[in-house]
Amino acid sequence: MQDDSPEPTGNIPEFSVSEISSQVKRTVEGAFEHVRVRGEVSRPTRAGSGHVYLTLKDEKSVLDAVCWRGIAERLSIRPEEGMEVICTGKLTTFPGRSKYQMVIERMELAGEGALLKLLEERKRKLAAEGLFADERKRPLPFLPRVIGVVTSPTGAVIRDILHRLSDRFPTRVLVWPVLVQGESAKDQVAAAIEGFNRMAPDGSVPRPDLLIVARGGGSLEDLWAFNEEIVVRAAAASEIPLISAVGHETDTTLIDFASDRRAPTPTAAAEMAVPVRAELLATLMQDESRLFNGLQRKLGEAETRLSGLSRGLGDPRSIIEAKAQTVDYRWQTASAATDRMLSRLTERVRDLAAQIPEPAAELGRLENRFVTARQRVDSVMDTIRQNAASDLRAASVRLRLEPVTERMGLGGRDAARAWNQIERAVDRVLEQQGDRLTSVGRILESNSYEQTLKRGFALVRDAEGAPVTSAAALSEGDGVSIHFGDGSREAVIGPGSADGPPPKRPAAKPAAKPKTGKIDPAQGSLL
Repeated sequence: MQDDSPEPTGNIPEFSVSEISSQVKRTVEGAFEHVRVRGEVSRPTRAGSGHVYLTLKDEKSVLDAVCWRGIAERLSIRPEEGMEVICTGKLTTFPGRSKYQMVIERMELAGEGALLKLLEERKRKLAAEGLFADERKRPLPFLPRVIGVVTSPTGAVIRDILHRLSDRFPTRVLVWPVLVQGESAKDQVAAAIEGFNRMAPDGSVPRPDLLIVARGGGSLEDLWAFNEEIVVRAAAASEIPLISAVGHETDTTLIDFASDRRAPTPTAAAEMAVPVRAELLATLMQDESRLFNGLQRKLGEAETRLSGLSRGLGDPRSIIEAKAQTVDYRWQTASAATDRMLSRLTERVRDLAAQIPEPAAELGRLENRFVTARQRVDSVMDTIRQNAASDLRAASVRLRLEPVTERMGLGGRDAARAWNQIERAVDRVLEQQGDRLTSVGRILESNSYEQTLKRGFALVRDAEGAPVTSAAALSEGDGVSIHFGDGSREAVIGPGSADGPPPKRPAAKPAAKPKTGKIDPAQGSLL
């Protein structure tokens, strides 16, 4: 029969899983309580709790590491993939996964060369995006009313800036307090730049006309916050002109390339921001003096020139008299030209009046046309009747009496209807021509010189019956006849003057009954 009992194990102690894990933890932490490990960062991850988990590796091995939230916020650099770092901390185990890991208390780049390499790669990346282009940089305002300063409120930097601004040109300063070193410094600096840009120009707190981002000197690790992308992008996107004053003159950060102007020191930034008030006053006084002297010289030159021109001018009275004589000459010329034009227009009116036909002759001509037209119509009707009678006689020989009689009756009715239509047409033509003749007669009557005489004008004829058209054609004692609209009178020309008052008119006598008859308008003149 086979024995199934276990073989004896001797004096080997027996541990539980928790006991062995705790002992391993104490052993590891006791042996590696404080270590410095150099390696390459791999798979860095920030959990929702704020802890940072990553892996340190070299060409042969891998070491898990963790950085608790409080330590992670104070790290001077942010771990990135492929970054070679030196971590200081301790080794411990994690019993829940049966593995060991390093708890990081401090992290720094493995040598300045690695840090410079990372800086150079980031610089090339941002430059390729155009953040450092010269065309993006704007000029600084000559005399800003408000200056915003992003820096630590407790350091010597803000005191140096305020002191320098007070010496040169006192102005209003707004300070946005931030951390200038550590893990959270980059976020605070970027938020300060964006906060100044979001201010309303007419708000209760005035928006700055110029920004200064300043920090004192330090190592490359100390200034690393100003090499972060978030800070560089905030500086490049700032609508307010920005001066970077980070570190000493030999220190260079990426914000220097993105800013509109780089100052070697914070004090130099204050000197760039405002001019010297005393120098401005001196310059204004010099400009005022130069302007006053120049104005005096200008007035002196103008006075000298005016004196020379006045000596070159002639006597104003003689110049005016000469111009007045020229005006008189031109006035006489214009008057003569006007008289000639009026004379030509008068002759033209006379010619047109002579071309108006005699109303009686025009009426006679129209009456002859109507008589001729009536004779032609009568002749045509006679011819039509004779032709119709001839046709009827010729047809009566060839036709029987009854149809001929019937057709004669129809032809008579048609002839009567046609004769009636012709008579009506002739009457309409005679009526239209009569209306037209009446209208023409009215026009001729309204344009006759007799109607003109009735409107108050008079026709003067000399002793021989010729019309008188000018006062110069009559002499004192000449007899004339004056024709009015209702008759004529005889008169004798007496003395008179063109410039004197008109002679007293005698009392009017009863007008004589006008004689019948017409006077040819071509033989008289209208006055």
